[in-house]
Amino acid sequence: MRIRDHNNGFSAFAISGTRVVLIALDCDKSKLPGLMGFAFKRSVAGKPAHDLEGIKVFKSLVPNPKRGDAFPTADHPIQSFLWSDYTADPGTKYEFTIEARYGKPGKLETRATLRLKIETEKESGDGHGIWFNRGAIASQAFSERFGNKSLAPEEINDITNKETAWLSRGLVEACLAFINATPKGEALRLCAYEFTYEPVIKALKSALDRGVDVRIIYHDTKANRDAIAAVGIPEKKGGRTVLFKRTRPKIPHNKFIVRLTGGKPRLVWTGSTNFTPSGFLGQTNVGHVVADPTVAETYLAYWNELSANPAAGEARTNAIALTPNPPNVVAAKPVTRVFSPRTSDDMLDWYAQRITDASTSVMFTGAFGIDPKILKGLAQPNPAMRFILLEKPPTAEVRDAVAKNRGDILLSFGAVLGEMPGKDEKGKPTKKMVPIPHFKLEEWFLHEDLERKTGEGFVFFIHTKFLLVDPLSDDPLVCTGSANFSHGSLVDNDENMLLIRGDTRVADIYLTEFDRIFRHFYFRDIANKSKDDKRAPAAKFLEEDDSWTKPYFTAGNVKNRRREMFAADPAKAWVAKARGDGDAFAGEGQRRGGRRRTG
Repeated sequence: MRIRDHNNGFSAFAISGTRVVLIALDCDKSKLPGLMGFAFKRSVAGKPAHDLEGIKVFKSLVPNPKRGDAFPTADHPIQSFLWSDYTADPGTKYEFTIEARYGKPGKLETRATLRLKIETEKESGDGHGIWFNRGAIASQAFSERFGNKSLAPEEINDITNKETAWLSRGLVEACLAFINATPKGEALRLCAYEFTYEPVIKALKSALDRGVDVRIIYHDTKANRDAIAAVGIPEKKGGRTVLFKRTRPKIPHNKFIVRLTGGKPRLVWTGSTNFTPSGFLGQTNVGHVVADPTVAETYLAYWNELSANPAAGEARTNAIALTPNPPNVVAAKPVTRVFSPRTSDDMLDWYAQRITDASTSVMFTGAFGIDPKILKGLAQPNPAMRFILLEKPPTAEVRDAVAKNRGDILLSFGAVLGEMPGKDEKGKPTKKMVPIPHFKLEEWFLHEDLERKTGEGFVFFIHTKFLLVDPLSDDPLVCTGSANFSHGSLVDNDENMLLIRGDTRVADIYLTEFDRIFRHFYFRDIANKSKDDKRAPAAKFLEEDDSWTKPYFTAGNVKNRRREMFAADPAKAWVAKARGDGDAFAGEGQRRGGRRRTG
């Protein structure tokens, strides 16, 4: 849902996801003198409105704010033209009142009022169900609520545990509901890379026991075998094979479930989430259900072929036969599927083309960095703003691309407030986080801890794999699935991706969640660089005049570009340029594994 309001030279644009409402503000330049910020009020389902709070204050009024304190935005307004409510619930009606505040600290007055009535999206509906976990492996909210309590194994496996439920944010519950809603006589087909989360394995065992035809392909590792054995899922039941080992590729990276009804495939659970504690409760992940028999049928055919544990050549032939290379402009329905392994990594060129086709915005997540082909697309001069969210600090090549596109590319990466990766006893870099010395922000912010990680896998922060092209337009493109936008994910691994065109509901959910995680880590990236810098207090204190507005109206400034991005014409989209692009797969038959044959 997207709505707008205008009043007295001010405008507000609201976008609702399932658990986030994003509000972008704008105003005439004539309204900037004396503008001190914006106050927010919110009412839920028609109930009386209440003032919302922020953590930044006027130093002249609160010189020594205490850790964890929050203050009414009517007195200490939000000094930004972009604000989000991260406490929203799915399928709920909200009304936001936004007041432009003028004057001096302690004597503010309202000169314009905007009102937005909006309803958040339901988690499941219109052919798609989408669930993002908390994905903030360390946060002020967790510190305030639970005091950085470490979770014991029995708590991790108890989805009713309050800490576990808070971290899951509906993701675990949705996956279990997908399994548990399958009645006796129906069927489930699961394909798993990492398969160690006890509640999911127990749910599948219960389904098997109640008469569901459950069959599971899993990566043949000791961790997976031990987890399966601990729950007691048998190799066979009733003469049917239940467990299928996938041993051929090094990384059989799929994580999907097909539900069959009356012998027909109907639903697919897919996305980035491994069936592990860290997948559901730690790193940022998404579970995505597609309710389309055509899509489900393709996934079932893929599962059937993988169940035979095919070698690389056969797997590649099968994947391409099921999901041929997509055209530049994919159809809106049915959703386009792309399975791996493939003949080449030319799909990376296809993604890069769509990035350069964008009219207003691109949003990209990279758990394992950025492939050179994708980076080339992101680095190419473009009218669209590009937002990059990474697991690790950027490489020199990525930093160079950002520098050459200053104001057009904004980058964020996984971090904990006040902590940085340390070194082991031999002096080698490790992922173990250690406190930053002389970190002044610890005077005002709660301590954040990484104790909740399990240590599984290679990713602690960002594990989603999606690309959004013009998500604010009327014709957005969402690319999401298990593949990491890399050479290996295309030519070596078992993978699956969805290319979803023109679905603004899906785009809004992904957009609002991307913005939530991006800004969560962006603040930490900036704050951690400050260390003992004198600028550190800026993270806690508001400007006491209208100088905060200047970057939002300065040509070339990233804040100005972002403000303009939300005000852009939604009719402009990537499709117009994509129609004129060349074929990213031309000459693919001359390549093997992404490289041209020679000699």
